[in-house]
Amino acid sequence: MRRVASEIGVTQPVIYSAFAGGRQALIDAVALGGFDAIATALEGVPAEPLARMRAYLEFAAAQPHVYEAMFSMPSGLEFGTGTGPDALRRAFAGIGAAFPEEVEAEVAWATVHGLATLEVSKRLPEQRSQARLERAHHALTSH
Repeated sequence: MRRVASEIGVTQPVIYSAFAGGRQALIDAVALGGFDAIATALEGVPAEPLARMRAYLEFAAAQPHVYEAMFSMPSGLEFGTGTGPDALRRAFAGIGAAFPEEVEAEVAWATVHGLATLEVSKRLPEQRSQARLERAHHALTSH
């Protein structure tokens, strides 16, 4: 927000005041936009586990600040109930299409989210990213 405010020549409070709910409304708007974008990325690849997992990780790597707004910043968004905003439901359905059982989809999302969070924050060596993805895929799809 500081960078955006600086680039347009205003202060952060001015940006927040443009949203009726202030800072929280702005964060929620960025998060919803992120869920819409990640849903579109997931829908743009085959509904196959590895393709969807890879698309998820690529989105997180390409949009780290948006990803942070989606998952790390406080949010009023409702997760996991199936009654949240359409963008959030579409994002979850994007994973669910590759992992048809509801619990499998939740575990897949948790797994790929964990990988994304650790990779985006540079907490895991980048050179093993593909091996981690393949191992997670194997763990989630081997029955």
